[in-house]
Formats: sequence, structure tokens, C-alpha cells
Amino acid sequence: MDVEEESSNGGGGVTKKRCCGCNKNDIFPEESFQSWENYGKALKETKKRLKDRLFTRSLDKFELEDMKARSQNQMKKSLNWFDMIWFGVGAVMGAGVFVLTGQATKDLAGPAVLISYIISGISAMLSVLCYTEFAIELPVAGGSFAYLRVELGDFIAFIAAGNILFEYIVGGASVARSWTSYFATLCNHNPNDFRINISSSFSQDYIHLDPISVVISIVICVGAVLSIKGSSRFNSIATIIHILVLVFIVVAGLTKANPKNYSDFSPFGIRGIFKASAMLFFAYVGFDGVATLGEEIKNPGKDIPIGLIGSMSIVIFSYCVLAATLCLMQPYSHIDPDAPFTIAFREVGMNWANYIVALGALKGMTTVLLANIIAQARYFTHIARTHMAPPILSVINKKTGTPIYATIIMTIANCIVAFFTSLDVLSNLLSISTLSIFSLVAIALLVRRYYVSGETSKKDRCKFIVLLVLIILSSIANSLYWAISEGNGWFGYIINVGIWFGATLCLQLMVKQGRKPKVWGAPLVPWLPSASIGINVFIIGSIDGPSFVRFSIWSLILLVYYLLVGLHASYDAAKESQKISNGNNNNNSEAEPEPEAIPSSSRQQQQQQQQQADDNC
Repeated sequence: MDVEEESSNGGGGVTKKRCCGCNKNDIFPEESFQSWENYGKALKETKKRLKDRLFTRSLDKFELEDMKARSQNQMKKSLNWFDMIWFGVGAVMGAGVFVLTGQATKDLAGPAVLISYIISGISAMLSVLCYTEFAIELPVAGGSFAYLRVELGDFIAFIAAGNILFEYIVGGASVARSWTSYFATLCNHNPNDFRINISSSFSQDYIHLDPISVVISIVICVGAVLSIKGSSRFNSIATIIHILVLVFIVVAGLTKANPKNYSDFSPFGIRGIFKASAMLFFAYVGFDGVATLGEEIKNPGKDIPIGLIGSMSIVIFSYCVLAATLCLMQPYSHIDPDAPFTIAFREVGMNWANYIVALGALKGMTTVLLANIIAQARYFTHIARTHMAPPILSVINKKTGTPIYATIIMTIANCIVAFFTSLDVLSNLLSISTLSIFSLVAIALLVRRYYVSGETSKKDRCKFIVLLVLIILSSIANSLYWAISEGNGWFGYIINVGIWFGATLCLQLMVKQGRKPKVWGAPLVPWLPSASIGINVFIIGSIDGPSFVRFSIWSLILLVYYLLVGLHASYDAAKESQKISNGNNNNNSEAEPEPEAIPSSSRQQQQQQQQQADDNC
């Protein structure tokens, strides 16, 4: 039997806490899903509701307070800057350096893979700086999903949310499969020896089933749901050991260095370098997950900048040194694409060293998988708070202070993808999704700085919109020109970069910033977010066509789900929040958008009313 307990949610309403069991109202509690008749009426209002969600934005205060109350319990604030640094390093360093370095070096860039790592690293660091400003002012579990709800609106946030979850599911699956590859190498076996190989009538990308990846994902899931502080301690210890292994790789590898291996530095040309950058961007994915720990950080203003910027600096330096060392040890054409460092030591006669490398790789991939599962569960928690996903997934366990339901569901998704799909398919898919989200966050930062409802003049608003559109379009044009020109001619680049530069310069000189950061702000605005947009979009142009097809299919699935389910659930949740806010719980009339998503024309008025209410209290 289910037992329910009523308690105040801090917003004037009543939240029902379920002690056990699960029923329909835990998944679809909204009015639109209470009957088929209600659902039919909701579908008829799709156009009206879509317009409402397109032109409304959330408030900082709502994301920081009211949304948290929907999880019934609070996450435990137990993390500091030291935890953040090692979470950042542990979240990023894994399959990227130990697997993709081999693929990118042998097939795309040669020794110039060092340049590829620098390019993708610069792009990642620009995104880190954009994320940091948001993470300090909005330290919530939703990360970029919450940032986009506040600045770009509910609909854009949902599309990004779908890609965020896609990014983390694909990332977790990729790391889990890489874990199997290095474990097999450690045991002197081919990776597919540890997989179930089925009929060749299927595509080669889907015929090697991986049960080990499922087992390791489940083990990590158990640790993630028990304690965030315990997970942090394990991550810190494992990551420090991992760094020591990387130091060993560099020192031992350089004793076998042969400068002649750099004689043909860029065998595939500039196009190969950028294609490798697109693939290697996967190696930097994961830092955004640190932002999802905002609710569990003791001092966000201090701990988040140190954690994010410090960890990414360590990662970029480490990747570049490791890539350079690998190419000095072996000619690029001899590098093994599946386990490059292990095989490299074996080829130079240091057979004993490959076991240390393999163990270090396993430790690195384990921490990446841990950070991945923790981050995607917290993303999903905040998405469920908006009712775009079943709200039961937003519940925080009172004892552990962790989102148990969300963690389990996301782990199941990871296991399904990891069981069937090969790494090369996953990495390119992940790069498109991640680069798109990072570009949106950079756009959102420009919006946050240059447009404040009720304060920015109409003239400045119009100029800002025109210049932002020019920055985006010139970045897209540059990427398309790169994709279709095959590197022939520079005229198109001069035009596109010129428009981008001019638009960014005009934005700096002609439009006044409407908001200054309260604690810490990204430097060189608008240049830094504008450059982030340009580089991210440009790298997207180097990704293969089939990956865009898969990405388009996923985006279409997201849109269908939103129009049939997510739109109506979030609209009803918004309407209910408005009723609670106005104290009209017994009023069955149609309500206007709630405080979490108010029209931009009245946003400033709502903020003033909230501030006055706070002062009165």
C-alpha cells in the first residue's frame, strides 16, 4: 500500500511525499493527461501553448528557489573547490586521450594531432568561461538547461535538454565500451574477444555486443546513488592516481622518443587537422557536468571558477603533452587506433609498461563514467522539475541527498546504447550535440549581458538582435564554406570572418551592456562568447554527413515528443505555479504564464514585485 505525507513546498502549495510505490500521477500528474478528453483538448491548443512557451523566459529566483522545492528534499552541500577540480579532471580524462588519440593520429592528422588538441582545447576553454559565469549566478542541478530557460526560453531549453541527455548517454556509453577495450588489452586479448559477436547481416557498427560495459555502468550507478561525498572521495583518489600514470607515460615514453617521427608533421593537411579537432572535441566533453553540482557546492562563487577553469587547464596541458609523446614514440602510421599508448610501449620493447598504462586508462575511464552518471542524473532531475520529463524523476532521496530515480533511469539508457553501438559512431554524434549546446550557452551569455527586460532600450535591443544574428549567420556560413569548398580558396573565409569581426566590434562599441555579473564574469565580452560561437560552429562543419543524419533523426524525435507530451506537461505545470503564486488555488479559469516563464515585457515588473515582497518579509 502506498503511504503519502503532505507538507508545504514553500510556494504556497502542498507537495505529496510518497514513501513507497508509484502510480500514474507520479509520471503524468498534469491536468492534460488526466483523461483522453483532456488530452484531446490540450492537442487542440498546441499552437497557443507553443506560442506561450516560445516567448516566455524563466527567472533566476524561480530556478534557484521554487524549482528546487519540487524535489521535496534538498541535495547536500558537501563539495568544495578541491572536489571540483578533481571532478573536472575525472569527468574529462578518459576515453578521449586513451582511445581517440590513436584514431585521430593515424587516420586524420598524423603528428599534427597536437594542433588538433590545441584547437579543440581552445574551443572548450572558451565554453568553460561562458559556463562559469552562469554556474556562479545559477548554481542549480540543471546546468545549461537552466541557463537557457532563463535567457532563451522554455522551448529552446527543451531542445537543448534533449541534446544534453543525448550527449551524456552517448558519452557514458562510449566510455563504458572503451573500458572493455582497455580491459581486454590488459588481458592480452582483442577487445571483440570480450564481446558477443552476432550475425554479419547487421551493420559492422552494431554487431559487437558488450556485456562488460553494462556491468561496469551498473556498479558505478550504485556508488553514485549512495553518496555524493563518497563518490567525490573515490573520484579524487582515482584521479590523482590517474595523473601519476600520465606522468609515467610521458617520462617513460620520452626515453624512446625519435624526432624523425615528426618529419611528416601534417600528412593529411589542414583539413585533416580540423577533422581531427571535431573528433577530439569528444575528449573535452564532461566539464559541463561539473556545473550540475551547483546545488551541492558550499561556496559557488569561489569553488566553481577554481574548479572549472583549473581542471580544464590541467586537461588541455596533459592532452597536448601526451599526444606529442605518442607521436615521438611511433610513426603515425604504426599507431594502434584502439589502444595507442599500450601498443606503443609494447612496440618499443617496454612490455611491462603497457600494463601500467592499461590500469591507468581503466582508472581514468571509471572516473569519467562516474562523473558522467552523476551529471546526467542531475540534468534529468532539473528537467523533471519543469515536468518536461516525469516529475517523479525529480525527487531527491532524503537519506542520501541524491536523485536516485533519475540516476537509475539514465544508467539504464547508458547500458542499452553501450551494449549495441561502436565507439566511432558515438564520438561523432556526441561532438555535434555538444558543440551545438556550447554554442547556445555562448549565445545565452550575450543575451544575459546585453538584454535586460524593462531596462534595455528598444533601440539597443534592435541593434543587439541584428548584430547577434550576423555573428551566428557568419559563423554558419564559414562552417558551410569549409564543408563544401574542400579547403580551396580563402576569399569566402575573408568575407565571413570579416562580417563576424565587424558585428562583434559593433556590439562592443554600439550596444551598452544591460547587466554586469554579481560575483565573477567571463572576460572580454562580447569577444569571448562570440569566438566560442564561431569556433564551435566551424568545428561542426568538419563532422561527417551520416552523423548529421543521425543527429537530425534524434532532433525530430525530440520535437515530436515535445509537441505530444513535453509542451502540455510544462504548460500545465506553469499554469499551476501561477495559481499558487497568486493564491488562487480554487480558481479554475485559464491563467497566464507563471513566474517561472513570464513574457519579457513584464519580466522586470515581476522582479520588482518579488524584491518588494522579500523586503516586506
